[in-house]
Amino acid sequence: MKLYQKLLSVSLTLFLLLSLTACGQSAAVPDQSPASPEAAAPEPDQPDAPADLPADPVRVRTAALKGPTAMGLVHLMSTPGAERDYDFTLAGSADEVTPALIKGDLDVACVPANLAAVLYNKTEGQIVTLAVNTLGVLYIVENGGESVRSMADLKGRTIAAAGKGSTPEYGLRYLLEQSGLDPDTDVTVDWKSEHAECVAAMAAGTADIALLPQPFVTAAQSKLENLRVALDLTEEWDALDNGSALITGVAVARHAFVEEHPEAVEQFLEAYAESVNWVNSNPAEAAELIAEYGIIDNAAVAEKALPHCNIVCLTGQEMCEKLSGYLQVLAAAAPEAVGGAMPRDDFFYGA
Repeated sequence: MKLYQKLLSVSLTLFLLLSLTACGQSAAVPDQSPASPEAAAPEPDQPDAPADLPADPVRVRTAALKGPTAMGLVHLMSTPGAERDYDFTLAGSADEVTPALIKGDLDVACVPANLAAVLYNKTEGQIVTLAVNTLGVLYIVENGGESVRSMADLKGRTIAAAGKGSTPEYGLRYLLEQSGLDPDTDVTVDWKSEHAECVAAMAAGTADIALLPQPFVTAAQSKLENLRVALDLTEEWDALDNGSALITGVAVARHAFVEEHPEAVEQFLEAYAESVNWVNSNPAEAAELIAEYGIIDNAAVAEKALPHCNIVCLTGQEMCEKLSGYLQVLAAAAPEAVGGAMPRDDFFYGA
């Protein structure tokens, strides 16, 4: 009996020792067996859901041409924090902007109105017009004379102009035709590469009539005391009463960007409209910013020109009606002016 009790005591002692040893190994040595997917999940304190993190703001890469199409953006460009949401590029001509837009290096661009339609057709619908940003800004100016009082008075005259293949050319041709003149035989247009060349030609006396947009008209008048505005092409166009309006510039975007970032597009348009309203309501302060950004070098000239630059931000149905009417006029006169065909409805954002 004593032998039995002694054996039982030894057995219990060994069992307890083995149990304690097993617990110690379990705590000190990690399990080496293959882990299940559930066992491999990260610890609760590890970030495992990127969706829970705040999304980075969408940077809208925006370009505009120096002149009225960029002037309406200056308040937005100068707003504190805007650099977080926008990258702004200012260019001297549309040729510097359109390749980057087509390649996807830009998201939004402010370009001549007819060029928007050309790009739409060229890219097979990959360009969307967000807003009309500039109405008519074209003027016929005469230096040292008063012989031009109507479009008909341009018969037999030479006009210095820039913007061949864009709004200036097509707008001028249309108005000449509506006045009974043949643009190819009744007038001579001396095409320059830049509007500044037209001003230089007038200053040198090699031209006495020019087609100029604002703010170049105001800049030229500051240098040439006998320069006068002979014809306002916006007034000439409106007098035709054909249901359309003379439009200079629009803001367009890549269709893919609009589809991928609708909120960013809406925020841009809201900020753009606020900027345009501020610029039109505060010409002196806006002129300082315009000069600071190099859009126009002289703030005084910018301030004088602003009321004549027709800077707007027309969106939705109003944008669609005015722009489509203008493009239809161009398409009827010269289909190549809009890229061969009128854009479809998807060309007009929000219409």
